[in-house]
Amino acid sequence: MVVQDLLLEIGTEEIPARFIPSSLSQLRDKGREMLQEVGLHFSSLRVVGTPRRLALHVLALTARAADKEREIKGPPKNIAFDSAGNPTKAALGFARSQGISLSDTVIKELEEGEYLFAFVREEGRPAKEILPQLLQDLVRGLSFPTTMRWGDKEQRFIRPIHWLVALLGEDIIPISVAGVESNRQTYGHRFLSKGPIIISRPDEYYEKLRGHYVIVDPQERERLIVEQSEGLARAEGGRVLWDKELLEEVVNLVEYPTGLVGSFADEYLQLPTEVVITPMKEHQRYFPVVDPTGELLARFITIRNGTSENIDIVRVGNEKVLQARLEDAKFFYEEDQKVSLSDRVGRLKDIAFLKGLGSLYDKVERVRDLARYIVGELGLDEPIYSLVDRTASLSKADLTTNMVNEFSELEGVMGREYALLGGENPVVAQGIYEHYLPRFAGDELPQTMAGIVVSIADKLDSICGCFGIGIIPSGSADPYALRRQASGVVNILLSSDLNLRLSNLVEYVLAIYQGQNLLKRDRQEVAAQVLDFFVARIRHACRHRGAAYDSIEAVLAVDYDNVARVWDRLEAVEAMRRKPEFASLVAMYNRVHNLAHKAPSTEASSPHLLREPAEKALYQQYKKVLPRVKNALRQWDYKSALAELLVLHAGIDTFFAEVLVMVEDEELKKNRLALLRELDQIFLAVADFSKIVSA
Repeated sequence: MVVQDLLLEIGTEEIPARFIPSSLSQLRDKGREMLQEVGLHFSSLRVVGTPRRLALHVLALTARAADKEREIKGPPKNIAFDSAGNPTKAALGFARSQGISLSDTVIKELEEGEYLFAFVREEGRPAKEILPQLLQDLVRGLSFPTTMRWGDKEQRFIRPIHWLVALLGEDIIPISVAGVESNRQTYGHRFLSKGPIIISRPDEYYEKLRGHYVIVDPQERERLIVEQSEGLARAEGGRVLWDKELLEEVVNLVEYPTGLVGSFADEYLQLPTEVVITPMKEHQRYFPVVDPTGELLARFITIRNGTSENIDIVRVGNEKVLQARLEDAKFFYEEDQKVSLSDRVGRLKDIAFLKGLGSLYDKVERVRDLARYIVGELGLDEPIYSLVDRTASLSKADLTTNMVNEFSELEGVMGREYALLGGENPVVAQGIYEHYLPRFAGDELPQTMAGIVVSIADKLDSICGCFGIGIIPSGSADPYALRRQASGVVNILLSSDLNLRLSNLVEYVLAIYQGQNLLKRDRQEVAAQVLDFFVARIRHACRHRGAAYDSIEAVLAVDYDNVARVWDRLEAVEAMRRKPEFASLVAMYNRVHNLAHKAPSTEASSPHLLREPAEKALYQQYKKVLPRVKNALRQWDYKSALAELLVLHAGIDTFFAEVLVMVEDEELKKNRLALLRELDQIFLAVADFSKIVSA
């Protein structure tokens, strides 16, 4: 079979680094899907790109699409043939329209009756005929978070398109997008390469670009950046403090990476570590260097988009820029200390939280109120109460500082540092930092009780407040990161042993808002929506932790309100699933559960109405197990509770084998149903096992 490589390159103005990974992923997925859809097979497919190009390389693409056989539904049999079995005009016309004889059709029986069918074989078209439209549709079909339209063109793209390369083997595939015609001309590094580069065939694409100072494969650029940076750091007696997101960004900022090491004055090491690192990473895209013990060195690594020529001039320029940043940070740090955090709290009155939800000062007061309520719910005494209240009171004070105003990434960090400098309790200082945690998926969780309680209170206040004025996430729209905040609350509760009920906390927050006349919607409706919102986050968090989806549904069907206990119950169910008798246990439970719903009342079963030996034995067994199960449940020991319930397995099986539940004697039937309902209820203290799909 004849095969050739396919190359598509979309040359653009500089694409923002944060959009390149998702754009390449989309190009790969859509390209694979479209090629497979038309029957063009290939051995492998890869995508590569730089700030100035997105490229698709398909290896060993077949020269012709595979033949297809289509099944085409025709008229019903009673219309295609008369009562004598002779074909009608409908049958003959159908066969003629498909280009086949009537003898090539068949009758197939469907749910709605018998129909005439034709099986038509379509010969695969040559790739050269298919690809022009396919590639054009592929480029035009790419979508981006933001797009541009340029000149008088209607086509929108992430950035203006300047050139297109489309080659199948040595042949140009003619496509046109936004007035740009495809050819075999690409371009190298914007400053180090002059004029167009001619690509004769796809397999020479990478080396020709390399010869013009473009490393087109992001994985290779990353490897070069890591190797160069680690070598430079070792020469300085240290190691690079890597940041995965920053590394990915730098990889997609350059086309030809060359690392260099710079330095700054040792005096800046007297500043808090985060104050030095933040301008390096967030503003300059530098990698910090630390010594073997993890202490920051007065060195940084930066990646130049070019060669090592005149590297010393570049180094000096970067050092001057960083020094100016660090000098600003030093000035802000010293100025901020002239006003204590306590004195800054009142300044929050002049900063709006959200339109309709008051100032940041109002928010802090609500958070303090909720935090105190949580402490009471947990039954915590002094000194925890005072530490939590102080943490909540000072939690947002650093938002009024020069440092956070300049480097917003340092919120919480500076609150901790200034609290320590101001003589606050170290627990309060750490709590101020921790109340922002977790800031993103996979981030650290708060560890101190002050940090945990204030973090929960702060996030719940934001979520309930937004829902209360109608700001509810929909689709991808979540401008105030409410999903992230709700996930944060869920993960804190899942990882802690706090006996808190979400519904109580939500009701308390909404009552505060209602008391301040800030709740613009029906309170009960808002509460229901907020709790539904949390259920989705609980489900996602449990799946992320590796629990089976039907175990999660079984547990959530019973109760989701106490999140810490959700995970305890889920662990018990997952442990039970690993036992060989689990499948028969679920089958047994389903029989109990299905009949338990038919119990006419909630009255307890009566021992004097028990007739059969099997039901008497089951009742006695149940009464013996019940106190042990209740005791395990009081201690939240759900694994032991299920182990006790497992003892009932044989008795229930014997009951169903020897006792007829739905007897004519109404009193006996009600009593037997009542016994099954009692058994069902004790199982439901852990999970609804009827939700288990595959035992």
